[in-house]
Amino acid sequence: MSAAGEQLDRLVEIMARLRSQEGCPWDKEQDLRSLRPYLTEEAFEVIDEMDRVAEGGPWRALGEELGDLLFQIVFHARLAEELGEFSMADVSRFISDKLTSRHPHVFGERQADGTPQPLANWAKLKAEERKKKTGREGSVLDGVPTGAPALLRAERLTEKASRIGFDWPNLQEVRAKLYEELGELDEAIASGNRDALEHELGDVLFSLANLARFIQTPAEDALRMAIRRFTTRFQHIESALRAEGIPLGEATLEHMDRHWDAAKAVEKGLPPPLRIPRAPLVALRLPVPDLAAQRAFWDRLAPLLGWSAERGAADEAAYGDGVYRLVFTPGPGTPSPTTVTFGAPSAEAVERLRTLLEGASPGCVLEGGGATGRITFRDPSGLRWEYAFGAR
Repeated sequence: MSAAGEQLDRLVEIMARLRSQEGCPWDKEQDLRSLRPYLTEEAFEVIDEMDRVAEGGPWRALGEELGDLLFQIVFHARLAEELGEFSMADVSRFISDKLTSRHPHVFGERQADGTPQPLANWAKLKAEERKKKTGREGSVLDGVPTGAPALLRAERLTEKASRIGFDWPNLQEVRAKLYEELGELDEAIASGNRDALEHELGDVLFSLANLARFIQTPAEDALRMAIRRFTTRFQHIESALRAEGIPLGEATLEHMDRHWDAAKAVEKGLPPPLRIPRAPLVALRLPVPDLAAQRAFWDRLAPLLGWSAERGAADEAAYGDGVYRLVFTPGPGTPSPTTVTFGAPSAEAVERLRTLLEGASPGCVLEGGGATGRITFRDPSGLRWEYAFGAR
């Protein structure tokens, strides 16, 4: 069995134990209705991490969030298995069978000709699947969740319609349609009619989503990243005003615009890389005057950071996260002010660690009032550590 298969089996066994008589009270009382918000939340957290990776952030946090989402799938499969409906193995089989049947050019008899599968054939295969399940072909537009974000749903609906030829012939005509809809929106604005405004604004947004599909730039993603830029720039304005001693709400629009333009200039001057190359660091070795006290402290702290103690020489204390190693060795101590920064998976993780350190961690000295998403502390050797959300 592959490593992936072994770990999936392990996760399924953990889930079964959590739901057993000797398991966790919270997990045992969950049902499909109670799990809905958690599934949605985990999916959005995955998207957040995907956005951070797209801006050059680390990949590890994305892997952790994908694990959280996978746990939700395993949880739902366990509920179904307890009712005799299906198991996690069935879930895997369902999607495997679906993928192979929809890709006959790869897995079927037609794979030798090398011809790409046309989208119309994909739509035909899905219609055949629906007919087997329900007795009718249904609509080409079936399968787009009504609860999905509206921009995403609009783009997916037009994509499905295009698979049977219902589409604009080229980008120029899509843009012309957008200009037409903008003109009709101007007329609605002039009329002041609320119903007309909603109608025409909706048509403009739908046309934009269709344009996004044509230029292969998902509207939902583009808008989400624009929101991130707006948030970063606006928070720059707030920080700049505080530094100048100007209370929020008392600055002029012209003054705030200058700070906004400064934030944009920084973005353009320092474009984020598509992917940050992994640092060549393998292990960080730090001498400490009292190895026993250091080991006792880090044996408690490492699991809270997602690190684990590793086997090493008798005269060292080693900890790792699967990629890097942190090794303490006897010595005179690292010169101050050495600061080591770890990336936290979320602001909530930072606050959980802060609470634990304040509660029962002898030898730990917290520094500063603590901004949200960031905590700084010293360990028994005097080394300064920072645990920060968004750190790179």
